[in-house]
Amino acid sequence: MAEEHAPWLTLLGWGESGTAGLTAASRQALDTAEVVFGAQRHLRLLPPLAAEVREWPVPFADGIPPLLAERGRRVVMLVSGDPFWFGAGFSLARQLYDHEWRAIPAPSTFSLAASRLGWPLQDCTCLGLHAKPLTRVRPYLQRGRRLLVLVKNGDAVIEMAGWLERFGFGASRLHLLEALGGDRERVRRVQAGDAMPGDIAHPVAVGLEVAGDGPALPLTPGLPDELFDHDGQITKQAVRAMTLAALAPRAGERLWDIGTGSGSVAIEWLLAHPENQAVAVERDAERATRARRNADNLGVDWLEVIEGSALDVLNDQALSEQLPDAVFIGGGLSHPLLEALWQRLPAGARLVANAVTLESEALLAHWQQQAGGELLRLELSTAAPIGTRRGWKASYPIVQWRVTR
Repeated sequence: MAEEHAPWLTLLGWGESGTAGLTAASRQALDTAEVVFGAQRHLRLLPPLAAEVREWPVPFADGIPPLLAERGRRVVMLVSGDPFWFGAGFSLARQLYDHEWRAIPAPSTFSLAASRLGWPLQDCTCLGLHAKPLTRVRPYLQRGRRLLVLVKNGDAVIEMAGWLERFGFGASRLHLLEALGGDRERVRRVQAGDAMPGDIAHPVAVGLEVAGDGPALPLTPGLPDELFDHDGQITKQAVRAMTLAALAPRAGERLWDIGTGSGSVAIEWLLAHPENQAVAVERDAERATRARRNADNLGVDWLEVIEGSALDVLNDQALSEQLPDAVFIGGGLSHPLLEALWQRLPAGARLVANAVTLESEALLAHWQQQAGGELLRLELSTAAPIGTRRGWKASYPIVQWRVTR
């Protein structure tokens, strides 16, 4: 690489072993640096340097402008382990041209944890929950599964153990992996239902062997209704499965769920992929609160619930800047709502609407005739007692309109 194009910034993988764990290239970058940035826990492991040493501030974003202001000098930023696996690498690289930076990774905490436990890393679920709710482990709780979870501190470990008990997985085994790779390294094993140690050192990761009789979340659409708290305003399991199939979630897509009720459709949309987004609209404040609580309990805390009428919400400028890839109307169906949606939806957006009443059924029939799409009538019956025998008890039929804008 020509000198004029040599990168001025090095993202240097750093661990609890300090300079003892560095490669020759990492040592050279550190020895020739003019400025070194790092978190306090990283800087404490530095030997005396000729470089100017600066502590990275909290929150993380506050440190980016001072770093960029050093453009043209030889700068090293110390980053835990692998900068591009739950690290700061992407946040910084997207601020720079490709020729301005290079990365020299060190073993990630996940790699160190797997090597201590003897677990095949490719078979483990790896979660970085330093600054995210611990309930995000919920979709992965299935007896026999192994999780490697990065957490903020010892209090977070105690909180996680409490959640495991609440979800019915109190028999799970927790491997407490403290200060991996350094002189303070310690590995301890406890059961989620036991008393947690009060001296868990930072940084800490948890190796979780899931055990217990709690309900695992199925991978297919149509979670059991009893997993949702609701007042009867819920798209029932079988209809919900067909609704999700019609909405056809793909990775990274956004859903508008109008008349969300318990939030069941939006929550299952989010469970389909961790990068999915969903905005739920609900006019009833109690139901909106319930939808948020259901989302938290099922590990999808990133559901955005907006209280208000659908038409009022659609006129909100902030929402119009986050156009959806799919829309579900589970409540509040009306001609003005469909008109407003049809004007706002981008080409290719998928719309699914469910109707129960004759009036809303007629409305969907009209719109299907005008705009196309597919109209289905879903009729479900369940076996129920009739005296001393059994017969079929029919539910209200559902008319469903599926259309692509």
